Amino acid sequence: MLNVALPKGRLGEKVYKMLERAGYSCEELLKDTRKLVFTDEKSGVSYFWVKPTDVTVYVEHGVADIGVAGKDILAESGADVYELLDLKTGRCRMCVASVNGFREDLTRPLRVATKFPHVAERYFSSKNRDIEVIKLYGSIELAPILGLSDVIVDIVETGSTLRENNMGVLEEIFPISARLIANKARYKFKREEIDACVKRLKEELPDD
Repeated sequence: MLNVALPKGRLGEKVYKMLERAGYSCEELLKDTRKLVFTDEKSGVSYFWVKPTDVTVYVEHGVADIGVAGKDILAESGADVYELLDLKTGRCRMCVASVNGFREDLTRPLRVATKFPHVAERYFSSKNRDIEVIKLYGSIELAPILGLSDVIVDIVETGSTLRENNMGVLEEIFPISARLIANKARYKFKREEIDACVKRLKEELPDD
């Protein structure tokens, strides 16, 4: 039995459809119910929905054998898990952005507003740039517009929100997509089952 942590929302539902086509169906999963754990003995799988940022926690602690998490969450959490497969869905980019015409003042630390402080710190440290991190939870784009920060580090999908607010991407940090991850200890015990799942999922991936 494979225990799988899926992120709540459209991404999780999209990945479940891939898993379903790969032979890991669980009809009850998408029904309107308050159940939290869904098991299908025939498919040999047990699913549970969790908040996207919690998937790595469930997998790292071995409650889930495998799970699906965005590269952004993996990078920010630093979770000690195996990254097995790029599922090529949920694609976007982690970027540095600011208001159009922004000019950096190199005489002081760069003020960076973000939901991803560890990502921001590692990135600017690699560039030997001192920063002041401003942790926000809401609309990050508002920070440089109102002068709270110089730049933002955030996820950019289409860029339409930036354009509508007279902002643009300055640098791309890394591409983001959904990744299949595994608990390291569980992978050793269930390697055959997990490798079989990876093989089946590869056949469901888009060509590009």
